[in-house]
This record gives sequence, structure tokens and C-alpha cells, in this order.
Amino acid sequence: MIPYPDISPEIIRIGPVAVRWYGMMYLIGFAVSYLLVRYQINKKGLNLSKDFVESLYSYLIFGLLLGARLGYVVFYNLPYYIGHPLEVFAVWQGGMSFHGGMIGSVIAGVLFCRKFKIDAWQVADLIIAAAPIGIGLGRLGNFINGELYGRVTDAPWAMIFPGGGPFPRHPSQLYEFFLEGIVLFTVLWALKDKGFRTGALSSVFLILYGAFRFFVEFFREPDVQIGYILGFITMGQILSAAMTCLGLWIIYMRKKR
Repeated sequence: MIPYPDISPEIIRIGPVAVRWYGMMYLIGFAVSYLLVRYQINKKGLNLSKDFVESLYSYLIFGLLLGARLGYVVFYNLPYYIGHPLEVFAVWQGGMSFHGGMIGSVIAGVLFCRKFKIDAWQVADLIIAAAPIGIGLGRLGNFINGELYGRVTDAPWAMIFPGGGPFPRHPSQLYEFFLEGIVLFTVLWALKDKGFRTGALSSVFLILYGAFRFFVEFFREPDVQIGYILGFITMGQILSAAMTCLGLWIIYMRKKR
């Protein structure tokens, strides 16, 4: 067993205001993603201005945050929020869904591109090549917070998380950091200049993220309010399987056209 590192979730606190590692990870992720998108635009000579990209990221961040919260409400705890509708807005209590955030950012991005009559698939491929950086850093933030930990195990690298009881568990956040962050970024960045049809890179992201997340869910503790669906599968696996199927369908349909 490996000791869980004693890292404070707070970087610094000034009175009632605290800067936390979790939020800092996402800020760094967005910043690096923005810089890499600007790099791709300049390298490929695309007619997309700095103002366009900055406004696009404003839309994407808003869509991601709104979608992540609503996704958690709908996918993970709908009966509770039907009975307590005002708590939908209590984001400080936690509860965000990656899949919901992805849906929200996609809708926001498509609406923004339509507004300026820009090919949404082309923009999506630019964004998605850098997206795993933010995803991976977010998982590191989860690990530092001691949340979204794994299932009980006797693996030699297991850890006892502060909020996970007395039993050693899989550090599943680190599994996700490696697969959804490092591996996924490496694959997408290597493929981004291969001359594929627009939308192909986004489809690869959907397929691989869905497959990686589906796999890691076998080691991750299910959400307590849902547990296992049909006794053996988690909500995360259902949503991730849908992502992979959607990615395959998009490739088929765009190739068919």
C-alpha cells in the first residue's frame, strides 16, 4: 500500500477566500488549451482571429459549466433535485458531470460557429486536440481533493483516502489522468496534422475517451446515490459507451457523405 500524499486542497487562503488546486488545474488547462489552439491556427494559416478564439472560449467555458451542473442533476441525482429544485443552483455543494459538460460545450460551440458562419467541425478538431490537457489536470485536482476515488482493493499501489473509509482503494483518478490525459493527448496531437476529413479527430476523441472511461469505471467507486445499474454497470459506463458509439456513428456518416 502507498500512503496517500498529504497535500492541502488549498494553495492559499486569505480570510474567507481560498485558492484551491482543483480550480487552478482547470484554469491552467484552459490557458494551455487556448495557447495550443492559437498555435495550430497560426501553423495552418487559418483565418480565425484572436478575438474569435477568445470569444469562442468564453462560450465554451459557460457551456461546459452549465452543462456539467445540469448533467449531474439529470444523470446522477434527478429524483433528489426534483424534490429540491432550488439546490440545482447550489454548485458550492459539488456535483458536476463530465459528460454533461461536454454536451454543454458542444452546444455552445456549435451555436457560436453558426453565428459567425464558421465550420464547426474544423473548430471542434482544433479544440479537441488540446482538450485532454484540461481533462487530465482536472483528474489531478480530483486526486488532491481526495474525491472520485476507486473501489476497495488489495493492489500494492492502493491508497487510503481521507473520505474513503479505512480500506485501501484504487487511485482511479490517476488512472484517468494517465489514460484520459496523457495517452489521449498524445494520440490526438499525433493525428491532428494527418489530413483527415474534418470531424475525424473529434470522433477519435469520443471513441477513445469513451473506451478509456468505460475501462476505468471498473476500478472507480460508483456514485453512492446510484450504485450499480442493473447490478453490474455504472452510469459513467453507460454514458461513456454512448460516447464511443456516437464517435463511430459520426465517422460512418461523414464518410458516407
